[in-house]
Amino acid sequence: METIQVIIMTVLMFFVIVTVHEWGHYFFAKRAGVLVREFAIGFGPKLFSYKKDETVFTLRLLPFGGYARMAGEDPELADIQPGQTIAVRTAGDQVKSIFVDQLDNRRNVIRGEVQSIDLVDDLRIVMDVDGEVQTFAVHPQAMMTVKGQEIQIAPRNRHFNSASVGQRALSIFAGPAMNFILAFVLCIIFVRMTGVPVDNPQGVVLGQVTEASAGQVAGLQKGDIVEEINGVRIGGDSAKMIGMIEQSPGKAMEWKIERNGQQETINVTPKADPKSNNVGKVGVSVSPQTRPAGFTETFTQAGQQFVDMSTAILSGLKKLIFGQFQINDLAGPVGTVDMTAQVARQGLASMILWTALISTNLGIFNLLPIPALDGSRLIFIFVEWIRRKPIEPSKEGLVHVIGFAMLFLLMIAVTYNDILRLIKG
Repeated sequence: METIQVIIMTVLMFFVIVTVHEWGHYFFAKRAGVLVREFAIGFGPKLFSYKKDETVFTLRLLPFGGYARMAGEDPELADIQPGQTIAVRTAGDQVKSIFVDQLDNRRNVIRGEVQSIDLVDDLRIVMDVDGEVQTFAVHPQAMMTVKGQEIQIAPRNRHFNSASVGQRALSIFAGPAMNFILAFVLCIIFVRMTGVPVDNPQGVVLGQVTEASAGQVAGLQKGDIVEEINGVRIGGDSAKMIGMIEQSPGKAMEWKIERNGQQETINVTPKADPKSNNVGKVGVSVSPQTRPAGFTETFTQAGQQFVDMSTAILSGLKKLIFGQFQINDLAGPVGTVDMTAQVARQGLASMILWTALISTNLGIFNLLPIPALDGSRLIFIFVEWIRRKPIEPSKEGLVHVIGFAMLFLLMIAVTYNDILRLIKG
């Protein structure tokens, strides 16, 4: 049962984060009048879909991303050439449906040979119908059916690139912005659930004790109150306790604790952690003492949580940019799922804070000026605003393709390392 709960919480976390991000793109693109063809959560094969208004909402197999596919960004319609025979169905004086194939199976349609066609600017079709040339006006929301699939045409004013510079910039920035808003809201929920930490003047209360750790070997237990270490009074200062542990790898330490109202002395020898420059580790967590947060405190504490997370992420990115990292410091989808599963086992509060961290990470990462990410697209829009004319789409597309390929190769390398790390334990 626990495994099922962990899986559900992990999938739900990715679903919420991606949905919020893509909804930001979708909402502001729709407000700008852009035709959003598909709102997808996940990649790969389609599991479920339904259509509302002009947009198809889909859930796909791999829950590690999503997209809002907008008109004008990709080749969308069948390329109808003069001389080709098609069929149209009219309503009033406008074409509402265009059929490209299986013409013999269409009923209540007008068949003819295309003389000229424009489904973007003029919205007109000129056809030779039984030797008579006729001109048909096309409805701006007409549907084209190709191989059994209906696709709505997109006049130029419904294309993403036809929106103003400000509208496009807002549509792109809204994705990361929604991740930041989600993270802050989750921090608020976390503070309301856990309260505000307060110092326990008696000592530091221990939380979980890791199996086979130095703390378990020494006999430490959850709920023990650490009062003194090597004769130094700890009080409620967990940072002092952690600092003393880290400075004592392989050295025996005398801990005075209270357990069930009884005073005890336990000898603890921290293990040296080679992954952290041989600092001492005991393998216990601290169970902070808390009190309920007031109304104002809730927002100030949540804001501090958000700032701390953002600062830590930016610090990590700085190390990444200047090459101050090892491949084991990075985690791809596999590693993230593994860590998420570990956090999910610690309870709902930990999972909420972890989700806030991942959401903040996604927002910041997407704003980086890396081709194929939102940050790069914002740079192209900014350059267009400076130049007063757009960059040639083929050149911008090439940059994004190269950037996507580089990110994909990095993802393969990191995922390979994640799998090796899981195999080796």
